Amino acid sequence: MYITITAQKLGGDYSQSAADFAEYLEKENQGLEQEDVEHFFNQYGDEIQAKDVVKEIDGNTAKLKKKEPKFYSITVSPSKHELKKLQNNSEDLKKYTRAIMRDYAASFNREINGKPITVDDIKYFAKIEYQRTFKGTDKQVKENQPFATKILQLKTDIRKIEQGQLDGNIKKMKSQISKLEAEAPHQSRSFGRKRIVQGMKKAGNQSHIHIIVSRKDASNSVSLSPGSKYKASEVQMHGKIVKRGFDRDAFFTKAESTFDKTFGYKRNYAESYKSKKDFIKNPKLYFTTLLGLPASEKAIAFNIISKSGLPILNIPTSQTQLVLKAIRTLKRGVDVAIKSGSIGI
Repeated sequence: MYITITAQKLGGDYSQSAADFAEYLEKENQGLEQEDVEHFFNQYGDEIQAKDVVKEIDGNTAKLKKKEPKFYSITVSPSKHELKKLQNNSEDLKKYTRAIMRDYAASFNREINGKPITVDDIKYFAKIEYQRTFKGTDKQVKENQPFATKILQLKTDIRKIEQGQLDGNIKKMKSQISKLEAEAPHQSRSFGRKRIVQGMKKAGNQSHIHIIVSRKDASNSVSLSPGSKYKASEVQMHGKIVKRGFDRDAFFTKAESTFDKTFGYKRNYAESYKSKKDFIKNPKLYFTTLLGLPASEKAIAFNIISKSGLPILNIPTSQTQLVLKAIRTLKRGVDVAIKSGSIGI
């Protein structure tokens, strides 16, 4: 599960309204028949129009300053393994969204009118998207870039030859282009084995959820910010230690647990939120835990890691040798598990 919380972009050419973001989320509806359109929804309603989302979010900004975010965007991206557990993709994702928004509300360390915050205090609208496209920051696009650069140069030279500005063998250059296209390390089989480029649709089930959450509560009187500046903390007020802010760590933990309980998902350590925290804060614990997994789970873990790409570059230099040694040991253990037939990969 990959979840991000992002504040509304302000300043420059960015609008104070939620209209641009709502319009962006309508992109998959373009060209569809009315019965096929994917609508916004919230805790209790379905088939909410984009114009009503904008009206509700923009009208719920009392006393917020121009430089303060009026809303936050939460993106929830289940992994392909998690998506496979869903029986009804659309309805199950709506069910999960409504469940984690209860977790979201419970992660605020404050009260409204003397009562803990509940999902009824949160004004939000969500939308399911089923497609993703490759971005310039994706590994596949970046590693294909040297080939793309050479191809672009060849195509530019061909145009110059055709216009009489350059001498050269067009047939030979087109052959070079075909060779470079085939040699690019990342290809999409969905498009007849073509070089992956920025903007190309990703294959497989790419379902994910976008949530627009108002900065103000449903009554438009209390500011509820999940931003990093307002993270969970303890302060002394009137001689007592009290909690305040939004506990992101608790929210991410609850959201993962909610998915597992709701859909009966058995989560491997390598795909857990805890493993991500361990990797960043205590790499030694991370690899020790991996090495201590049963053989079949270890094989699954290594398969997950190898496909996601282990971010070794983020590991402190002083611990690199430790990590590399652990990886070698882990791989040997996984190879034994695979050969023994304990799991099919």
